[in-house]
Amino acid sequence: MEDIKKYLENADREIFTFDVIDSTNSYAKNIALNGAAHGTIVTADSQTSGRGRLGRNFFSPHGTSIYMTVILRMNMTLEKAGMITPLAAVAASRAVDKLSGTDTRIKWVNDLYLNKKKFCGILAESIIAENGMPKFSVLGIGLNVRSVKNIFPKELLETATSIEDETGKIISREKLTAEIINELDRLLPELENCSFMEEYRKRSCVIGCYAQITKHGGKMAKICGISDSGALIVEYDDKTTEKIDTGEAVISKESLRAAWK
Repeated sequence: MEDIKKYLENADREIFTFDVIDSTNSYAKNIALNGAAHGTIVTADSQTSGRGRLGRNFFSPHGTSIYMTVILRMNMTLEKAGMITPLAAVAASRAVDKLSGTDTRIKWVNDLYLNKKKFCGILAESIIAENGMPKFSVLGIGLNVRSVKNIFPKELLETATSIEDETGKIISREKLTAEIINELDRLLPELENCSFMEEYRKRSCVIGCYAQITKHGGKMAKICGISDSGALIVEYDDKTTEKIDTGEAVISKESLRAAWK
């Protein structure tokens, strides 16, 4: 991944590249705590302890994917820090579509899909200062580029895929990494007014699906929209509506498949 800089529109940043690492997010946090600058990139060819949302493991084999983390030092509230994930989803979707001619969809809140299968996950984490404001954030993106058919466990292949497996195209991981960064640089100024959420909604594959609302004991509700703050807008059988935040809803695979038919 040494050739990333030649594709960057703003190459004035430090890039740490590893063959194997435990987690790019963990490494990025450590160097950020020691003063690493805004825009610093950490990449690896594989991870031994990759993480997804809610503490889930993120399978990170060698030679197939992009595992990257970007350090973000911005003057923002906790609420705005929470919008880094949907902003990154739009940036990564744009980059993939530009280089591979795809029509990438976003599954709330942090997964990217091609042809009804996941090929990318996003994990943004913030370190909070004593005043309750974010000191910095680390944005991790794991994205399957090369074929995973003979590499991923059988159970994962039921729901996971890669750009090559869906399109037959082999694109440069270095070029795609750089293009994601380029799109992030373009979109980060929109974090203040969240204007990127219009595109996020257009790319969403969950509007019209049903979700189990965990804070109401698994009660079912139809997803009728996504707010500018990234919350699901759901409607219950009695026609009442509610905004649901991350972690309060479970969107079943069956509901997604039904919505995509």
